[in-house]
Amino acid sequence: MVTNKIYNHKQKFELESGGYLPELQLFYTTYGKLNEQKNNVIWICHAFSGNSDFTEWWGGLFGDGKLYDPNKHFVVCVNMIGGCYGSTGPLSTNPETEKPYYHDFPLLTNKDIVYSYDIIRNHLNINQIHTVIGCSMGGQQAIEWAVQQPSLFEHLVAIGANAKHSPWAIAFNETQRMAIAADQTWKENHDNAGMEGLKAARAVGLLSYRNYVSYAVKQHEISDDVLDNFKASSYQNYQGEKMTQRFNAFSYWTISKAMDSQHIGRNRGGLEKALKRIKAKSLFLGIDNDILFPTEEQKFLAKHIDNAVYNEIDSLYGHDGFLLEFDKLTKVINNFYSKVSARKRSA
Repeated sequence: MVTNKIYNHKQKFELESGGYLPELQLFYTTYGKLNEQKNNVIWICHAFSGNSDFTEWWGGLFGDGKLYDPNKHFVVCVNMIGGCYGSTGPLSTNPETEKPYYHDFPLLTNKDIVYSYDIIRNHLNINQIHTVIGCSMGGQQAIEWAVQQPSLFEHLVAIGANAKHSPWAIAFNETQRMAIAADQTWKENHDNAGMEGLKAARAVGLLSYRNYVSYAVKQHEISDDVLDNFKASSYQNYQGEKMTQRFNAFSYWTISKAMDSQHIGRNRGGLEKALKRIKAKSLFLGIDNDILFPTEEQKFLAKHIDNAVYNEIDSLYGHDGFLLEFDKLTKVINNFYSKVSARKRSA
């Protein structure tokens, strides 16, 4: 049974930037039961615009008889702070001013978001995690957490993720923020500020999540006589409008900044030294035509972490393949667990 809960952390939450949040509300989802040994925890770090109810967007991996079965596992996912799904974000009320934060919401990093996850872990009295799994920005956070607390995790699975966000990916995010800032309402302080800009931002983002081939296959015109209102045009507008029905421009801005902050080696002596801290048996999954998190980024991770392997899936959908290729993901992850078990038996 999927259960949604709220935890209120009434203490000041210090941030890497030097700022702080006076308190936190954390919205989280659990699925299944914690066993007596407390060693069946699967912890999900959700992607950029995802939420803690992973059965909505990653249902192909979670459920009876699936890769992660609630009859065997206790699955936990926390809505990241800065978002709009119940955890403290820009539309939340600042207890110090009794007004929504809006533009005054502080800068967040992936390190901060991971520290907030650890609050829930301690609240649930979890001292061991069988697998931390994340995709895209969630994969970044899973890696960050495995560096922060090497002994906490038995396995790490990161899909389409990286150790340091690239200039290319940061440029995509900045372009989306430019689209939001171009909206004349963005400077205002109300829930719907920047929403027209958000539509454009999402359309830009979608180009990085997919690729030339996926648009050629899925958005091509049947007739050669079309002069306007192309299928690809309609699709971009639809995706932009759809985003405004479930998100806000402030959270989009805040979370994209946090994604840009990804740098495992910051204040740790560099990337390679930081990655050597990871003790979890690790699987890094690349998607063959991912233009946002290209496969060389996952190969780099596997190269510099002990007990790590790299695998790759092919997908028409580019980076978004992690949301759609459930059969391929299940096969690769199951094979990873099987090989880890075989090494244990032979040791």
